[in-house]
Amino acid sequence: MLVNHIKKVYLKASVATICTALFKRGLKNQFIQDLSPLNSNLSNMVGFAYTVRYIPAREDLNTLEVFKNPKHPQRVAIEECPQDHVLIFDSRKDPRAASAGAILITRLMVKGCAGVVTDGGFRDSDEIKKLQIPTYHNRPSSPTNLTLHQAIDINVPIGCGDVAVWPGDLLVGDKEGVVVIPANIIDEIANEVNPMTIYEDYVIDKVRNGSSIKGLYPLTDKNEKKMYEKWLKSNSKEN
Repeated sequence: MLVNHIKKVYLKASVATICTALFKRGLKNQFIQDLSPLNSNLSNMVGFAYTVRYIPAREDLNTLEVFKNPKHPQRVAIEECPQDHVLIFDSRKDPRAASAGAILITRLMVKGCAGVVTDGGFRDSDEIKKLQIPTYHNRPSSPTNLTLHQAIDINVPIGCGDVAVWPGDLLVGDKEGVVVIPANIIDEIANEVNPMTIYEDYVIDKVRNGSSIKGLYPLTDKNEKKMYEKWLKSNSKEN
C-alpha cells in the first residue's frame, strides 16, 4: 500500500520531473513510448503495476469461445487487479486489435483500480474517455483483442512501450504520458521529486513575470538562492 504522503507527492508531480529524478540515478528508459491519455482532464494516475502479457494470437486457440472460460487470463486479471493498482497490458506495441474495451475498464473503475495502460489500443474509446479512471493507449482500435492478442500470463514482468515493467513498480501518468518507477526506489524518488516540484513551480512563476533563467534555472546565482530560500520560508506552511 502506498503511504498517503508519498501518494500526494506523485499526484502533484509531473512525469517530466520524475523522469529527471530517475535520470540522475542512471535510469534513462522509464517513460513508456507512444502513449496518450484518453481523458487529459483527470488528475494524475498513481498506482502499482498489475500486468497482463499478450502474445500473438493463433486462430485455433483464440476464438470467442475462450471468453466462456472463467479462468481466461484477461478476465482473471480484470477481477483480480487490486484496488489502487494500474492494470497494464503488454500488447507488443500493436494497436491493430484492442487490448480491452469499455465494459472491462468500467469494471476496473468500479473496483477502485487506479488506471489502465496499454501500448496497444482500446476499443469503445469514446465511452472510455468519459469514465472517471485514467486510461492510456496508443490509438483507438475496434477489433476484439482475440484478433491479434492472446492473453497468456498475468502479474509477471512485461515490456510496455519499450519499458520493462515489474509487478509492484509504481506507474505515474499525467497529460504527457506514463513513467515507471522501480519498486525499490519509490520513496527515494518521491523525496527528491517533492522539492523539485516546489522549486519548478517557483521558477515558472518568476519566468512568467519576466525573470531570466540565467542563474535561476539551474539555481547557481547566490542572490537568486537567497531569494528562493526566503520564498521557501514564507511559503513553508503551504508546501
